[in-house]
Amino acid sequence: MLTHISPKSQIPVRQNLKWLFILRNMMMLSEVVLIILSVYGLKINLPEQQLWLVVLSSGAINLYTSMRLETDEPVTELEIFTQISVDVFTIAALLYLTGGASNPITWVFLLPLIITAIMLPQAYAWYMVILTTSLYTMLIAFNIPLPSIEPHMPDPTMIQSNVESYRMLQNAHVMHDKSYFSLHMFGMWFGFVFSAGLVAFFVVELARTLRVQERSLAEARENALRDERVVALGTLAASAAHDMGTPLGTIAIVAHELEQEYPAHRYPDLNEKMLIMQQQINRCKEALSVMSASAGEMRAESGGVILLTDYIDDVIKQWRTHKPGAKLSFFIDPQIAINAKIIAERTLTHSLINILNNAAEASPTELGIEFHATWDLDNITIKIRDFGPGFSSEIVEFAGKQPVVSKKRGLGVGLFLTYSTINRLGGKINLTNSDSGGACVEITLPLLNTETDNDDPGNG
Repeated sequence: MLTHISPKSQIPVRQNLKWLFILRNMMMLSEVVLIILSVYGLKINLPEQQLWLVVLSSGAINLYTSMRLETDEPVTELEIFTQISVDVFTIAALLYLTGGASNPITWVFLLPLIITAIMLPQAYAWYMVILTTSLYTMLIAFNIPLPSIEPHMPDPTMIQSNVESYRMLQNAHVMHDKSYFSLHMFGMWFGFVFSAGLVAFFVVELARTLRVQERSLAEARENALRDERVVALGTLAASAAHDMGTPLGTIAIVAHELEQEYPAHRYPDLNEKMLIMQQQINRCKEALSVMSASAGEMRAESGGVILLTDYIDDVIKQWRTHKPGAKLSFFIDPQIAINAKIIAERTLTHSLINILNNAAEASPTELGIEFHATWDLDNITIKIRDFGPGFSSEIVEFAGKQPVVSKKRGLGVGLFLTYSTINRLGGKINLTNSDSGGACVEITLPLLNTETDNDDPGNG
């Protein structure tokens, strides 16, 4: 019946089992301290062997829990409830050996109930209420009483036979009364300290876990929203490519006919302009073919593994075709691994070229832009810096979350898609404004493990 209770806890069940392991260790440590303090400190005659047997049994259970956490088998809520129930029976055994319900630390029955209410659905909490209440009730009638240290008055008839003995017994009564009161107060004090520390630890860890999970959910929602926008932009791009294909083809035909009607030897200036126009038409047609291609086809065509140095050279060469007159200062870390490799996706190449284009447009021609690249065996960091006016506050705040339109710079849909591409590949992108002026885009991308790649027989 318990296995059909629907999970309501947002905390991973395996993490709950780890918490139970930690809490059981704390409980065992407290039990050891109390036994040593009671038997050897307060000289209370307790069934020591039976108490140590219960502590060892709890340790064996925790050893099993530790081994259970090493396995990959999923942890169920019923297993968590069973573990907590075992702890309840351990507590009941300890209380049975130390006075039962008259023990001043019977409050410990509340701890498993609190933990169950936090970790598990409501139905389990009610089952725990029944279990703890039943055991508490049984301990009222069935227990091994504590040694007789309760106050007991001497027989008043002794005053007639021996006044001195009677006064000695009265003093003993006062001392016993103080001992009983001190023991009870100590039990209450220890209960408060232990429960306060346990609640503080448990609530802090719970709040931290919830904050981490809320942050993860927020990032997941943000990624889902960004993906929706990317899909919408992709749909619009495919539609635009389809709508512009026909008129662009018509323009290409007309340009070719004009080239035939006006030969180059008679109209050299016109033919030179016609050649430029045809080059730009071919460039537009190539861009439209990429826009209309499916994501799977694009990745299949452009997802090859190449050397990182070759990929960087290829990106720079392609960018040069867009901005042949732009000045570029190239900086490469001298301590590099020449065999580092990367997956050369076309979308990644377009993203880098888009950032270089925007940097070149923002920076003065005489200053140009800077391209820094450094990498190790795991990641590459690329910094592209310009010397323009820098990023606006809107771009820094909303970049990657939604398309941002800027009148001063061409950063909008292109930057939004760049963010999506970098994040999809497992990288990070950061926009900053330099103190000395200009803007800087820092990109971190994962590289392929060269050792794994060399061990793969399929890689030449």
